[in-house]
Amino acid sequence: MSEVPEKHIGEAGSHKQRESETASLPDQVGNVGRRTSEELVDDICASLGKSHKSLGPLEKVYVFWLAGMSCDGCTVSVTGATEPALEDLLTGSIPGVPLVVLHHYVLQLESGDHYMQSLLKAEQGELDGPYVIAYEGSIPDENLTAGGAPFAGEGSLPLWAPSEERRRVSTAEWVKRLAPGAAAMIAVGTCATWGGIPAAYGNVTGSMSVMDFLGKDYRSVLGLPVINIPGCAPVGDNFTDAVQAILLFLQGLGPLPEFDELGRPAWQFSETVHRRCVRAGYYEEGTFAKEYGDPECLVEIGCWGPVVQCNITEKGAVAHMGGCMNAGGPCIGCTMPGFPDKFSPFYKSPPGSLFSSNASRVLGSIVRPLAESASASATARFAGTRQCQAAGQWRKATFRSRTRFWNSFTRRCSFKARSVPNDTAPKTNLRQATKACLNACMAKIIRCFPNSVGGKQRREANTKEEKNEQTNEYCRLVDGDWN
Repeated sequence: MSEVPEKHIGEAGSHKQRESETASLPDQVGNVGRRTSEELVDDICASLGKSHKSLGPLEKVYVFWLAGMSCDGCTVSVTGATEPALEDLLTGSIPGVPLVVLHHYVLQLESGDHYMQSLLKAEQGELDGPYVIAYEGSIPDENLTAGGAPFAGEGSLPLWAPSEERRRVSTAEWVKRLAPGAAAMIAVGTCATWGGIPAAYGNVTGSMSVMDFLGKDYRSVLGLPVINIPGCAPVGDNFTDAVQAILLFLQGLGPLPEFDELGRPAWQFSETVHRRCVRAGYYEEGTFAKEYGDPECLVEIGCWGPVVQCNITEKGAVAHMGGCMNAGGPCIGCTMPGFPDKFSPFYKSPPGSLFSSNASRVLGSIVRPLAESASASATARFAGTRQCQAAGQWRKATFRSRTRFWNSFTRRCSFKARSVPNDTAPKTNLRQATKACLNACMAKIIRCFPNSVGGKQRREANTKEEKNEQTNEYCRLVDGDWN
């Protein structure tokens, strides 16, 4: 079926054309690229001169992205990740991390039955590497749809069968079938981790989190519980960072990532929003915003930052930019269990904020004067330093101008004294020369410091004609016209 031996597929330097395994499938509808996603990854690696050879036992890991009751916001966030970028995982650009083959209903090359066959291969153990399940959205109770179409479906079975013989398969069923053999199960976003908005009070779908669906005792093939990456939508870097850490552990190149009691990566959700918030200084000073758009702390208009564990203010939304508080919005607790019911309504002050904000006001009445005093003192020292520097420059400029004047003046006097017969004439000329040269010297110094007090007074006192007259007189005297 293939011209190139399988061990060389995708390695650097292999540019031979080969026939895709999709050519032998009964129906080519949905096979627009004439390639499977796995073959596409091989071709990309070959074009980049890369090899599947890795530093650990794994060369390839499959990731199946399934969606339940979701808005696809998690997909948007993950595709915008930058540290590491999703593209780096899909092209094997991170040293030590095996190649990631992503099966995503939006990003997939194939469609229809060609897309679904990889899920069946995973269930039947026919893949050439371990697989990870990433689930977006909450899982509905499909028992409520008995005899009808599922709330959230993914393909139809059996493959390539007539439509009257096929049935829609829910994503909940795929989780049941694939979870026992998965290397890891990752719940992406608040809907998948805690139930989120689809599981809020009054919902009719019976939606629940992945952990509730699989049970608290669930463990993957490698002994991992459900890994939760909460957020509505989550920070894209949190997902790719967690995947990278897990893959390095599977390769034997890194330690087992630490997770907290809720299954979240501990290094991402160990601190509160408030500790990294750009407005936290206002809270310590007891200064609070009164309406949206104010630059102060947002606790009194609905911000839950002091009690919510999230790194949005540190990571930002995309590439360390944006994020709730960074963009002027209060924290509504979207990463925490019980969201949104326990944090509604979003525009009211959180319980207990009255006591904490008043305590901050008392502390701020002491902190603010101290901060203002320290700032004023630092400003005064800085201003004094600059004044000393300006005074030093003034003295240097005055000394240089005075030196140049007297050198020129003494040369002129010594030359003219020999040619003037009358002793009183040089004295009169000397007085005039001294006055003119001093005025010209002062004008030159003022030009060096035009913004000084003396410079402003001089500009106001002298007219243009007076300045020209003084300049002409000075030039005449320097050139030797003493008479």
